[in-house]
Amino acid sequence: MKNKTILVTGAGGYIGSVLVPRLLEAGSNVIAVDRFFFGGQRLPAHPNLTRLRTDVRTLEPSVFEGLDAVVDLAALSNDPLGDAFTDETWEINHQSRARNARFAKSAGVPRYVIPSSCSIYGFFPPSQILDEDCTPNPLTVYAKANLAAEQDIRPLASSDFVVGVIRFATLFGVSPRMRFDLAINGMTETAWRTGKLALMRDGTQWRPMIHVRDAARAIEFMLDADADAINGRVFNAGSNELNVQIRALADRVAALVPRDVEIDWYGDPDTRSYRVAFDRIAALGYTTTVSIEEGVKEIVAALEAKTLTRSLDTLTLDWYRALEEWRSRIEQVVIEGRIIKRVGVLPCAALF
Repeated sequence: MKNKTILVTGAGGYIGSVLVPRLLEAGSNVIAVDRFFFGGQRLPAHPNLTRLRTDVRTLEPSVFEGLDAVVDLAALSNDPLGDAFTDETWEINHQSRARNARFAKSAGVPRYVIPSSCSIYGFFPPSQILDEDCTPNPLTVYAKANLAAEQDIRPLASSDFVVGVIRFATLFGVSPRMRFDLAINGMTETAWRTGKLALMRDGTQWRPMIHVRDAARAIEFMLDADADAINGRVFNAGSNELNVQIRALADRVAALVPRDVEIDWYGDPDTRSYRVAFDRIAALGYTTTVSIEEGVKEIVAALEAKTLTRSLDTLTLDWYRALEEWRSRIEQVVIEGRIIKRVGVLPCAALF
């Protein structure tokens, strides 16, 4: 993708803040679209980087003119967010991405990549290994909205509009926009900090995993792949070896944390369980490169070095709820554009 212009929505997010520097290093020009709820500093300045601070739900068709590719990452990113912000999840994860894909096609953009999630598989018995031809069984708003986006966008594929769909396994690993609300990341940080691991019963549920750098590499792979090989097709992104049961995963994490760790069980048995096959993308030449152990070790090393710490903005749902609460409080005390000092019509913007 050297010298190509790529628009990336959700560019300041967990995957985006890993992907965008890689694209820039490869010689691409990147238009980074994001609200930057977590701060813009996670995308360092670069001569080939253009930031567009806006809401993906209001992107104009003109934004898509002259692009070589779109990576539509922007989404509310997990099941708790989907439950807390149901309407917004449908708007962002489904409707805005379908809208953006139509705009991109109308503007003559040759390639569009939509990241989705293996969570759309929902629940299947562990004896069944799920490939891309299995009928999805989405159980949550997040999963249902992702599947709806896939179903609206895939039919847009044509000889001059290449559509690639990536269903990511559960992510882990260090990112500039760190998340501790992901399974391996949260397990590692909590075990390191408290010596305890909270697990949803009963621990036999299966999940596939993928490191965030490998997720970024999968997107790069789809941007460069032969058009005929990917057009209109769905690809699970991960590794067969990284399908794990949650209790066994917790034991592996605990073994790598430099302290004794105790398991604390909570809740009713998790209804989400799926083992996923990744042969289709592997057949095109993509393989993952980072193991679970390597990912845990890098998180522990960053925690030990104090270059990484748990904070409110590393817990996505908590951060969004805090933003909404702060907005409400500020709106109650703003009069004529000021609280104490006048800093503009929306003084709260300076806080974020």
